[in-house]
Amino acid sequence: MKSKGVFTNGLIWFGAAISIAEIEAGIQCGSNWVPLILGHFLGGLMLFAMGILGAKSKKNAMETVKEGFGNVGSKIFASLNFLQLVGWTSVMITQAAAVLDQLGNPFSLPLTYSIIGVFVLFWIFVGPQNKAHLGTIGMSILTVLLVYMSYKLFSLSPKNLTSSAGASFWQAFEISIAMPLSFLPLISDYTKNAEKPVTETLVSALAYTIASLWMYAIGIFISICTDAGICTPEFTSILQILKIGVAGILIVLLSTVTTTFLDVYSAGESAHTIIQKISPKIAGMSTCLLGVLLCLLKFFDYYANFLYLIASVFAPMASVLIVSHYFVKKYHPHWNGFAWFIGFAVYQFAGNSPIGPSISAILVSAFVCGIRALRN
Repeated sequence: MKSKGVFTNGLIWFGAAISIAEIEAGIQCGSNWVPLILGHFLGGLMLFAMGILGAKSKKNAMETVKEGFGNVGSKIFASLNFLQLVGWTSVMITQAAAVLDQLGNPFSLPLTYSIIGVFVLFWIFVGPQNKAHLGTIGMSILTVLLVYMSYKLFSLSPKNLTSSAGASFWQAFEISIAMPLSFLPLISDYTKNAEKPVTETLVSALAYTIASLWMYAIGIFISICTDAGICTPEFTSILQILKIGVAGILIVLLSTVTTTFLDVYSAGESAHTIIQKISPKIAGMSTCLLGVLLCLLKFFDYYANFLYLIASVFAPMASVLIVSHYFVKKYHPHWNGFAWFIGFAVYQFAGNSPIGPSISAILVSAFVCGIRALRN
């Protein structure tokens, strides 16, 4: 994908954050504003650091992994990334179809899955990466609709911006950082062709972080309204109460398309890393179709726990790459693999950690990786 400049990259990543999943994550935070901001700050910082790796090396996300973990390690991570992106494609489409169904969608769920899949395929061809003006129009419409919805929601909310429900400080931090971390193995797929590496990567990370904070804030306001007895803790509930009709349907559809696009495009890049002869674009389109098929087979019920397990792979992976590149200044694939494994193991057993599994895994893998610098 040829770079289209600072604005287009920012547009792509602004759209990446606008999703039902981010809003529902915000609902779980309750009214914990401080950990929300801290989690997004750290997550955005790591996004920027990972994006720079691809922007300066001109390599996609999984090719940058090859330098830190070797050829075999790169293919393993690329395979896991492909699996998770197929899964999240199915999740995004399933979530959107369920919301549309509750809003009175006249079509059956299988047909709705297919329609959303067609829109995602359409975005692959005419989205901001290909036709910037069409992407700008689409994102402008989505942004205006979200501003309208946000205004109505904030007007409806009680003046007291607190909720008795929700997570503890570190639970909210974990929920807040989870979404930015999920994009760590993707961002270099979009910054690899940047003509202005630092500027384009910075704008991409900032655009995502700002939009994500907006989505989480919407979720928090839904939580506050729930505590006041205005709605139930679901995105569909507030859409029904706000009575925004077609605007609500367009928000669900457009936000799903702009986010799912990143999943299918990056799945194509990961497939290309695994098998060089595979066309990233064809693989991305196939990923979309496979995601729709998983929806039709209702495979998500069996796939969910596996998706969360795979997600725990990438936080320590990114931590090791960042420390190796910026601090150790040299890659040691075998040692990096060991550092990653320790971080991955910590993630699995740190559920009761006072600072949560993600930050525990990041810190431990970074520490183990950094020890190597002392041996040089």
